Amino acid sequence: MLIQIIPFLTASILLTLSPGPDIIYVLVQSISNGKKAGIVTTLGLVSGILIHTSLVAFGVSAIIKASPILFTLIKIFGAVYLFYLAYKVFKSDSSIAINDVPAKRSRNLFRQGFIMNVLNPKVTIFFLAFFPGFLWEPNGNTVLQFYILGFLFLLQALLIFGTVALLAGKISGYLLQHEKSGSILKWIQIVVFIGIGIMIVL
Repeated sequence: MLIQIIPFLTASILLTLSPGPDIIYVLVQSISNGKKAGIVTTLGLVSGILIHTSLVAFGVSAIIKASPILFTLIKIFGAVYLFYLAYKVFKSDSSIAINDVPAKRSRNLFRQGFIMNVLNPKVTIFFLAFFPGFLWEPNGNTVLQFYILGFLFLLQALLIFGTVALLAGKISGYLLQHEKSGSILKWIQIVVFIGIGIMIVL
């Protein structure tokens, strides 16, 4: 179990630290509306992880029981999808935009973060690509294993997003002062996607 958990947590932390839309959104909310707004937005975003975990847990578990070959194909699809994401990042602009957003009440921020996460089909596809490669016993209770992975992913995302919310001022100041930071973060993200894709294949 630990043989899979440790690389899963490592990959999850690297992915969460990558400059994706969620972490940038938390950063912007914290800068514009204060640290509390960033924390509430974080709680909304990570709550959506439970929904995606459930969809993947029950869907993929049924496929595993039906056909081990299909499960292997899912893992191959996962690796290919991660390589595709690396290519998309490579072709994208390396600049990081930090713009003001209007102030909102805590309940609205939580709801918006939750809806943003749950209604994003790319998150479900990403979980489908990412989680199956880290199951430690495909012939065992896969639903339980998916929920353990989902909880670990949620926990580390909560800690990282929360830290970003608390340190928003310093982080945004650094990004704005260093023009090359966007390019560096872009290449880190590319390496992370390719590395995890290779890890899943092997």
